[in-house]
Amino acid sequence: MKFRESLFWDTNPDNIDVKNNARYIIERILDFGRPEEVSWLFKTYPKEEIKRVMDLPRSQVTTKSKTLWNLLLT
Repeated sequence: MKFRESLFWDTNPDNIDVKNNARYIIERILDFGRPEEVSWLFKTYPKEEIKRVMDLPRSQVTTKSKTLWNLLLT
């Protein structure tokens, strides 16, 4: 997938590795992703991995987004 520059504004999207940067990608898409990016996210990463990232103590996912995704993922 080609990542939007506006979604990953703080880095070059071409340098993002789907495996090595999974946490970064998951956090950013859960907070700011478009429907097609969210769809890609759930096809690419297991639901358990997405939940794990959201539950990390220093997760960058906002409280509002965590609430929404926790409701949708249960």
